[in-house]
Amino acid sequence: MEYVSREDVDRAGGTDLLSYLRECEPDKLVKVSSGTYCTSQHDSLRISNGKWYWFSKGIGGTNALKYLMVVEGYPLPQAVRMILGNAPEMKHVSKTVSVPKASKELRLPPKAEEPYRAVRYLRDRGIHPDVIRHCLDRDLMYESADRHHNVVFVGYGEDGRASYAAVRSTSGPFKGDAAGSDKSCPFSLTPEESSRHLHVFEAAIDLLSYATLERMAGKDWRRDHMVSLGGVSGGDRIPAALEKYLGARPGIETVHLHLDADAAGRSASRSIIKALSGRYSVVDEPPLRGKDYNDYLMEKKRLRERRYTELSR
Repeated sequence: MEYVSREDVDRAGGTDLLSYLRECEPDKLVKVSSGTYCTSQHDSLRISNGKWYWFSKGIGGTNALKYLMVVEGYPLPQAVRMILGNAPEMKHVSKTVSVPKASKELRLPPKAEEPYRAVRYLRDRGIHPDVIRHCLDRDLMYESADRHHNVVFVGYGEDGRASYAAVRSTSGPFKGDAAGSDKSCPFSLTPEESSRHLHVFEAAIDLLSYATLERMAGKDWRRDHMVSLGGVSGGDRIPAALEKYLGARPGIETVHLHLDADAAGRSASRSIIKALSGRYSVVDEPPLRGKDYNDYLMEKKRLRERRYTELSR
């Protein structure tokens, strides 16, 4: 078993969560209001006045150590190394002390033999079977084998290795990222042939909803690049997932933003448009109805069913 000294645990425990996130994982930090923050993975988690509280789980604390262990699922030794290797107060550690920076290894949930609950959940959300099968066949999505039977959306790095996983409950409101996820390697659909267009979404379910809408309109939903950011955060920076995806595909010329129609989505769209100005043609295309593209898809399906019912009378 890996050993960590009591002294190191005490030093790591002295780092508050806000300082840790600002220094080490700024892309995860989302400003809610003056002095209050949440994270892009957990919108029910609030950070304020030196404390944090995860309302959906009823768990809270004051430091980054408990957050990394309880919320992100890291064992104590790794959580301590992450903080001591990154935290602001450790930048002046004596040269005689070696404090390695921990590498985050993706911890994928175990895979169920059959994705019955995941498929039922996605069908209930309006996603077309062809879109679901496309993702299952390419290991872009699966159902976890634990008692929760969550749907897991997998993102791959340029080396072809799974580097990110968004986890979504099939029976409740829970959503988050698997421990060790690299948000610069998001869930995405890449066309088999070259395309100059990239469509950007906040969540995997919105990406799949847009693909379904394209199929409903008789279009080839596999013709363009599609990427999910795994949430959005404040600031004028280009999200790491978007920047890396564009950097690896120089043939893309037009970026279509399909972010949510709420305040956070509109703010993120404005920031991305500003950051990409002069480099790409950027088109802002929020959902025509509802908060996000899944809302829009479900509304379109309800209208179709209503019209069919009226015509069949």
